[in-house]
Amino acid sequence: MLNLPNEFKTKYEKLLGTKKAQELFAAMNEESKKAFRINTLKPTKVSYELTDSVPQINSAYYGEVSGEDPEWVSGSVYSQDPAAMFPAAISGVRPGERVLDLCAAPGGKITALGEQLKGEGLLVANESPEKLVPIFSEFFDVILVDAPCSGEGMFRKNPEAIDYWSQDYVLTCQNRQKEILNEAVKMLQPGGRLIYSTCTFAPEEDEQIVSWLNKEYGFTILDTGIQTNKIDVGQPEWADGNPDLTKTLRFWPQDGIGEGQFVAVLQKVGKARIEKKSKNKKAKRDPWRLTKNDQELVGQVMDQFNLPVALSDWRNKAKVRNEHVYIPAISLPEKSKLHVINNGVELGILKKKRFEPGHQLAEVLGKVKQERVYDLPTIEEYQNYLHGETVKVDSDLRGFVLVSYQKLIFSFGKIAGNQVLKNFYPKGLRK
Repeated sequence: MLNLPNEFKTKYEKLLGTKKAQELFAAMNEESKKAFRINTLKPTKVSYELTDSVPQINSAYYGEVSGEDPEWVSGSVYSQDPAAMFPAAISGVRPGERVLDLCAAPGGKITALGEQLKGEGLLVANESPEKLVPIFSEFFDVILVDAPCSGEGMFRKNPEAIDYWSQDYVLTCQNRQKEILNEAVKMLQPGGRLIYSTCTFAPEEDEQIVSWLNKEYGFTILDTGIQTNKIDVGQPEWADGNPDLTKTLRFWPQDGIGEGQFVAVLQKVGKARIEKKSKNKKAKRDPWRLTKNDQELVGQVMDQFNLPVALSDWRNKAKVRNEHVYIPAISLPEKSKLHVINNGVELGILKKKRFEPGHQLAEVLGKVKQERVYDLPTIEEYQNYLHGETVKVDSDLRGFVLVSYQKLIFSFGKIAGNQVLKNFYPKGLRK
């Protein structure tokens, strides 16, 4: 049994009434529901039972996924709380749009946003908004703010969150949410959409924040497009009485969908700007462009594989910095002080007189049919490979190959003349 604070129980008995509050408290002592999404960008046939669908979420099902399953390791599925799937699902993201996930960790929502972009547009994952504003003023079409909150909706999943809960902490979170949103507003272009979500029940962090956005910045509260016969809606009386708050969504654990969640879609006042094409200027020499020698080394590997469209023009688009070869998603100002952990797709690393392909490239190549693939024949060999071991193989292939298990590509390997598959699965991912 969860040891819920008396202050918490009194608060929700007052807001919900005794009967509904008791239903909430009882549900918080039930088991959490697990679910997963299928990555539709990959030609995937999963081994899981696909009979219990998460309502109104495409390619999402209830069930448990192991971190060692080939579907997970290959990026073909993503395990996520079912209620937490809704913020990205209702974002309305379209291919070609510029999207910012401002509070991106641990990453579940951004994988769904990337799937919706279908390889076209820009997707930025970030945890530090104030550093972005000078570079991305009124830049993004869509910004998702899954705000840090008091975590009431996660009590049954993470009971330790109860230990630091208090009404004062709720108000502290409210102030922090406003600080984050003040920065987000500056980066959203006029007419752009703001998706605001939390994993708390607290009206102070939910309806009252949406009301504040409406009053402070003139945001319009939009319909989410979700049928609400099994999903609760926002309560106007818990904020300023604005009837449009019923367009927001509330997920309670007793509803049987997932953990506690709140989500709203808002539109910034104004019309979307029309980008003016800049006049062609004489291009400056790019110090990070691949030399002909670099291209030859990279091509010795890349040309052996079937490339998706996004990588087909790598010779003209790829750059190299500190020996890392990558295709950038965005060109940043030369004097930018942003610490970019990853810009676009990393193809691999240039080493002395050779090119070593990287893990990101393996995952991207897994989106299209490949010929140079070694499929590990047994679960024992698959598990050994995940542990970082070399594997003895029976294959006519030599050199770099893609490695798969049950036809799901998840890594690069290199087959030597003695038919040993050298392990290139990243050390940080090894099981």
